Amino acid sequence: MKRNGKLIISASCFFGVIILIILLRLVDVAPIGPNNTCVGLSHLNEFVFNLFGVNMLWYTVTDWLGIAAILTAFLFSITGFIQLLKRKRFLKVDREILALGGLYLIVIGLYVLFEKAVVNYRPIIMPGGVQPEASFPSSHTLLICVVMGSAVMLIGRYINSKPLRIVLKTISLLIIAVTIIGRLISGVHWFTDILGGILISASLLSLFSAIAFCNTNQVKNQR
Repeated sequence: MKRNGKLIISASCFFGVIILIILLRLVDVAPIGPNNTCVGLSHLNEFVFNLFGVNMLWYTVTDWLGIAAILTAFLFSITGFIQLLKRKRFLKVDREILALGGLYLIVIGLYVLFEKAVVNYRPIIMPGGVQPEASFPSSHTLLICVVMGSAVMLIGRYINSKPLRIVLKTISLLIIAVTIIGRLISGVHWFTDILGGILISASLLSLFSAIAFCNTNQVKNQR
C-alpha cells in the first residue's frame, strides 16, 4: 500500500476514535459502573459485559502476554542502542527503529493522557482496589496491538530465515488476537474500551508504516 493510503487509514481511525469518545460522553450515558460511575453507550456495553461476565483467568493470561510485548519492545530498543553505539550518530540508526521509538513514546503519552482525562471507568473494581479505575481505551490492548503489530512489520527486516520469520509473525498475530478476545471476555473492560484500543492501534500502526517504510525497496524487504 502506498504512503498516502496508509495516512488516510491512520486519519480515518483517528477520527473514528474521536467520534467514539464523543458518543461515550453524550449518548446513552447511564450509571451502570461500580459506585454508580456513568458509562456511555451503556446498553451496548452492559449487554456485552453481561454476555461474558467476569473471568479473572483470562485477565491473568492477557497480563502475561503483556510481558511478552514489553520484552519485544525491549529487544528492539536494544537493537537501536547497539546501532547507535556502532554508528555513533543518532540519525544513522535505522529509520524503522527511530520511528519505532517515537511510536513507543506516543503509546506511553496516551496512557498518561487517558489516566488523567477519564472517558470511562472499569466495569468492576479490581481485586485489592477500592475505587474504580480508568478503563478507556484498554491500555493493554493498545500496548500489545502496537508493539506486536509493529514487530510483525519489522520481522522481515531483521530476521533472515524465512521459516523463523513465519513462526515469529504467527506468534505475534496470535498474541494480538488472544489479547483482544481475552481482554474482552475477562470482564475488566467495556466493549468500547477494547474497540477504542483497536482503533488507536490501527491509527498508530498505519502512521508508523507510512513513516518507517516510505522507501519502496524497504517494503519489498519485508516479504
